[in-house]
Amino acid sequence: MISLKNVYKKYGDVEILKDFSLSFEENKITCLFGPSGVGKTTIANIAACLTDIDGGMVTGIKNTVYSYVFQDHRLLPWYSVYDNIDFVLKDIYPDEKRKDIIHSYIDIVGLKGYEKQKPSELSGGMCQRVSLARAFAYPSDFLILDEPFKGLDLKIKNDIIHIFKNLWNENKRTVLFITHDINETVDLSDYIYVLSDRPVKIIKKIILDEKSNHKNIFYLLENLARL
Repeated sequence: MISLKNVYKKYGDVEILKDFSLSFEENKITCLFGPSGVGKTTIANIAACLTDIDGGMVTGIKNTVYSYVFQDHRLLPWYSVYDNIDFVLKDIYPDEKRKDIIHSYIDIVGLKGYEKQKPSELSGGMCQRVSLARAFAYPSDFLILDEPFKGLDLKIKNDIIHIFKNLWNENKRTVLFITHDINETVDLSDYIYVLSDRPVKIIKKIILDEKSNHKNIFYLLENLARL
């Protein structure tokens, strides 16, 4: 389990984290919920060893393999759908196994028949599906979703969230999900950490399961977001 313990982080004179602690449960979806700009992405980057800390420690990271899905799909524009997924697998699997994995994930995300298309020939929602397929095809232990549904219209967003659920249920791994959208938070999360403004602290930890009343949690998050 990856844990941040009493972490301090500053950018110049601005304190982002001060004595901040958080653990990510294995094979669960942990959501960092809070307004834009408070430090959610900084926490994710610290968990992924992409950002140095000024104090405290991060444990459980040894041999952890990460994958990312961002708000912008970050597909390679000169590569096809197939080749964008193949790019992250070339040094891991032999040719035939790679081919089977790629076609399997293209099928799961509903893009069969689009294997040869380049990102410029796809809609934004389709590109984000490719990004999800690439992230799950890569054999990571820890998946970071940084506002991956932001800017999509409601129907496309709901379709992609449904695809994400299918992917995750087929191949569970630890997920850190960053958002400020209440519906996404309640729909996807096992654990929700409601964050304050900087320096970030945890206002509330919410655990969701099949018995949780999602409507009540939605209203709770609405009220907490106003604090």
